[in-house]
Amino acid sequence: MSQFNANSMTDRLKAAQEARQAALARFRDRPAADDPAVLARKAEREKIVRDREARTRAREEARLAAEAQRRAEEDRERERLAAEAIRLAEEKIAQAAAIRAEQKALRDARYAARKAKARK
Repeated sequence: MSQFNANSMTDRLKAAQEARQAALARFRDRPAADDPAVLARKAEREKIVRDREARTRAREEARLAAEAQRRAEEDRERERLAAEAIRLAEEKIAQAAAIRAEQKALRDARYAARKAKARK
């Protein structure tokens, strides 16, 4: 069960006033903008921001370099596959020409045999 709070209105007003005074005192105790400690903290924060931006730039440059390398490898692979396809097509054409030449030689041999048989 909750206890009865016997704070009167004046006690609550006094506590609120003390809280406002404490907040004002914290604000007044804050160092000025030209205080060396404040300037040092500001310089440190700016250095951290610059370093973070430099790391971000370096990561982005590395990503772009990797992407360019990947594209170059893809281009080389594409060219290799195209050259392989051309080579296979040329081999197929050469093989077909060889088969046709062999068939012609066999046909000519049969023709010559027929002619030789007819002459006898």
